[in-house]
Amino acid sequence: MSDQNNLKTPKRGPMGGGGMGRGPGGPAGMMPGEKAKDFKGSLKKLARYLSVYKIRLFFVLIFAVASTVFMIVGPKILGNATTALFEGVMNLIADNGKGIDFGYISQILLLLLGLYVIAALFSYIQGYIMTGISMKVTYELRRNIFAKINRLPFKYFDKTSYGEVLSFLTNDIETVNQTLNQSVTQIITSVATLVGILIMMFSISWQMTIVALLIVPISFVVVVNIVKKSQPHFSEQQTYLGHINGHVEEMYGGHNVVKAFNGEEASFETFDHYNTTLYSSAWKSQFLSGLMMPMMNFIGNLGYVAVCILGGYLAVNGRLSVGDIQAFIQYVRQFTQPIMQIANISNILQQTTAAAERVFAFLDEAEEVEESTTAFDLASVSGQVDFDHVNFGYHPEKPVIKDFSAHIKEGQKVAIVGPTGAGKTTIVKLLMRFYDVESGAILVDGHNIVDFSRGDLRSLFGMVLQDTWLYNASIRDNIKYGRLDATDTEVEAAAKAAQVDYFVHTLPDGYNMCLNEEASNVSQGQKQLLTIARAILADPKILILDEATSSVDTRTEVLIQKAMDNLMEGRTSFVIAHRLSTIKNADLILVMNEGDIVEQGNHYDLLAENGFYAKLYNSQFEKAEELENELAEDLLAVNPLLS
Repeated sequence: MSDQNNLKTPKRGPMGGGGMGRGPGGPAGMMPGEKAKDFKGSLKKLARYLSVYKIRLFFVLIFAVASTVFMIVGPKILGNATTALFEGVMNLIADNGKGIDFGYISQILLLLLGLYVIAALFSYIQGYIMTGISMKVTYELRRNIFAKINRLPFKYFDKTSYGEVLSFLTNDIETVNQTLNQSVTQIITSVATLVGILIMMFSISWQMTIVALLIVPISFVVVVNIVKKSQPHFSEQQTYLGHINGHVEEMYGGHNVVKAFNGEEASFETFDHYNTTLYSSAWKSQFLSGLMMPMMNFIGNLGYVAVCILGGYLAVNGRLSVGDIQAFIQYVRQFTQPIMQIANISNILQQTTAAAERVFAFLDEAEEVEESTTAFDLASVSGQVDFDHVNFGYHPEKPVIKDFSAHIKEGQKVAIVGPTGAGKTTIVKLLMRFYDVESGAILVDGHNIVDFSRGDLRSLFGMVLQDTWLYNASIRDNIKYGRLDATDTEVEAAAKAAQVDYFVHTLPDGYNMCLNEEASNVSQGQKQLLTIARAILADPKILILDEATSSVDTRTEVLIQKAMDNLMEGRTSFVIAHRLSTIKNADLILVMNEGDIVEQGNHYDLLAENGFYAKLYNSQFEKAEELENELAEDLLAVNPLLS
């Protein structure tokens, strides 16, 4: 569109719009070192979403604890079987006629099997319930974010890259989903396991428990130091993964331009820099994180050896049974696992809260001015438009439209002309309420446009832009976007009026041919024709054409112009044009410069004034004459006989 320099074009950040893949540092898209600025506030907001399911969460808690308890008592019961087996073997050695009590051991093993089956069943039930809760919460968050996108003012997207907004719907929501689905129950089971194991260990031997507990502070120091060193590398890894995603997407999207300007080498050098940095940070982060388990195992084995020595001493002195030693050793092996899980979950919880904070910050963004509830009879709207001392700027300190006033009668064809940056397209955006005026008013049939709901207001307009927008669907569906309830006959009639029908029949599958994601399987001119057909189908009260024929050839432009003249008959029309020869028959031409109307009138009156419009108009033909003269000189240089 023209006047795009008035807007701050959003730049794609490292996300590049494609979203970042899940790195080894944590859930998708989040950096392990990233923390929430308002941890408690974000956690409270997330808790509100969960509070809807508090009864289900209660059952999750009950089943998770029950499953953990059944798993914890297993080693103690198994210890009784070990003691019975040991005593039976000793009886056989002593030959006292008692032997091994296989019946008692069988009962213990059956009881143990039953406990493990019940534990597995409870674990499955709590997992099933928690998965349902996490899916419903993330469903609501995604739904709210998508609804929020439609309520945000355009100025938000001027300052925010679409990659960031996409990240809220994908990476951040997925982070919250994974944490709710896995970490919430893991917190419950880890705490229950830790408490349960401590109780069972103290019930067996308080001396051995104290020895086992000595490994906790040592493990904690090791984990903290490794995490502290690895987090910056994980953070850098995620950052450069995003840079690579963004760079590859940009280079792929602009592949033709890269080739045309021989930018392959520079592009590869940039990619190589990102890739080398990613390799370095990924290697360091993986190496350091890979040290954690061997170090924890080493410390755990030290505690394991100390417990075995003390247990052997107590057994020799008859203060502990063999089965209790075996059970205690199992508990020691399990003891470090919940500690590791809790340490890992605390880090993941920080990341999740940071992700949730970004989501809630987006949901708290200021929305468009509240919709009007005034009801209008849209069928009776004639199309008279008034601009009453309109002032507007994308930034308050830089006004784009200054004291703009104009009166457009019903059915008039109005052309808006002026140099790039004069504010032509901005006027259209204000008319459609993509932005609201800072002062003054825009009126349709004498009613301020803010008194219409946005849906009602925009239903009065049909719009054809220089930048075409088509989506991944059939040609028929793309035309039908102008009026979703249109019949196939109406769609084809609009296509014929817009000169679309003749080329559609040359395409495979005709109207049912599916356009690809970039709509690159039709030409730029054909895209423009499709958007014109869409506007014709909408049958609007007011028509807006922003350089609508800029992408078609001269022959097709003549045909479209004829269709447009028929379409604009009896309708108020706004035409933005750089080629002034196309708006000679306009009823009113508004000549803009630096955000204000400097001249207005019809084509011939404005030429007679010999002012700003006349200079713009004549400059186009002066350039054409210069080109013709240069071409003539070149031809004479090649063949002097042409003179």
